[in-house]
Amino acid sequence: MQKRWLWSLPLAVALGIVWLSAQSHYPMGVQLPPPLDKLAHASVFGGLAFALDLALRLNLPDLPLYRRHLLVFALVSGFGATDEWHQYFVPGRSCELLDWVADTVGGGLGLLAGSLHLLFSRRLAALSWQRGGTQRPEATRDLILVADPHWSHSLEALEQATTRFPEADWLFLGDVFDVWVGLPGMETEAQRAFLTWADARRAQGRWVGLWLGNREYFLDRHATHFDLIGEGVGGALPAEGLTWEHGDLINGADRPYRVWNLISRSGPLWLFFRLLPGPTAHRLSTSLEQRLHTTNATYKLAFPRAAFRAAAEAKPGTTFLTGHFHTHEVEANGIALPWAHEGQLMVWRAGKVEALR
Repeated sequence: MQKRWLWSLPLAVALGIVWLSAQSHYPMGVQLPPPLDKLAHASVFGGLAFALDLALRLNLPDLPLYRRHLLVFALVSGFGATDEWHQYFVPGRSCELLDWVADTVGGGLGLLAGSLHLLFSRRLAALSWQRGGTQRPEATRDLILVADPHWSHSLEALEQATTRFPEADWLFLGDVFDVWVGLPGMETEAQRAFLTWADARRAQGRWVGLWLGNREYFLDRHATHFDLIGEGVGGALPAEGLTWEHGDLINGADRPYRVWNLISRSGPLWLFFRLLPGPTAHRLSTSLEQRLHTTNATYKLAFPRAAFRAAAEAKPGTTFLTGHFHTHEVEANGIALPWAHEGQLMVWRAGKVEALR
């Protein structure tokens, strides 16, 4: 739900900064000698970044975290530069490089402050996004559920299932490949073939959804290949009473993973990958795929039963699905789907989840 009134918060902070910058002296005789002046700059611009990030998140829910943070950081840093330039023309004020540095650092710290709760709670809307429709054209059609296939170079299993069930819709619940970085030079032939497959299914009138897992990065540029694409929490077909997420964020006690999840989907990492020369990017992608190649023997996860049940019960009146755990579990209204890499696909049929046969 959009909340347009939130735009008034960053606007108010920005107008306050402009007003203060137009004064030859701080109001009420306030003095801010170094380093307090730099702390004040960082604090105010941190507040601006926090408010702008909040307004963007709640009004543009299709914007991934890394794009939102890069946009906020660039806007705040740019605004800080114009603020310093403005002060050049104000008697008694000066244009200082270090003040702009403090503004920029403050913007980064404001974004960090707005993300800290993601390390500890299930309030994960700040790192979630989605694009596309949340209603299938034909809800009575079988919906094949694919969780964690971890494909590498061959899509043979997908092609076989497509041949057997040509009329079905498809929902992928993440970790489609061992690793998938959606940047030029880092994608494989199999990943491009998967996108072609999705286009072909949709051209035949089938619905195809993709929810990103912990091995997919920066895939929002491929949104046009899917009827629905998203990340984080909040996946749903409301009319069918079906909700889902990948499952990697269920266990809130796993702090190291939460930290890695934020870093691996951050703006700075996207910039790093984006600026890599093509051959280097390709070698890095190949190396990541080899390092992250998975077998269930090395990837057996302890199932966080209590946390899973709580997440499912937070979606009352729905069937709640996850992948990620590589094991078939049922708790309350929640179902953890089995590992598709071992050939087990499931299907949503007539309001129930069952094995695809």
